[in-house]
Amino acid sequence: MPGPNTSATDALSAAAKSVSVSEDTLTVDLVDGRTISVPLAWFPRLVHATKRERQAWRLIGRGEGIQWTEIEEDVSVAGLLAGRCSVETEESLRKWLAARRERRTGRSTERSGSGG
Repeated sequence: MPGPNTSATDALSAAAKSVSVSEDTLTVDLVDGRTISVPLAWFPRLVHATKRERQAWRLIGRGEGIQWTEIEEDVSVAGLLAGRCSVETEESLRKWLAARRERRTGRSTERSGSGG
């Protein structure tokens, strides 16, 4: 019969300890020795990120997630274990890419006068 610490133990074992991002794979090493590797294509912002931006991750929530602040991407370890990819819509990604281009070029790509 499981004791009261079962969920705490499971949460600890599902914590990330390190992350690596290649041109096509996101790999997360867990504190319990497991390694999760998923296609980078699951996370379009990481696909569009520079190598430097991909390496600029930090663990959040005691390893429950990974955050890339510069590209506004958060990935949960539980989501990776469940096989969940990004749920960002195409429209949201297009807006993010447009804002990214704007920051790089220093000029607006919006055509309407509405703010937001």
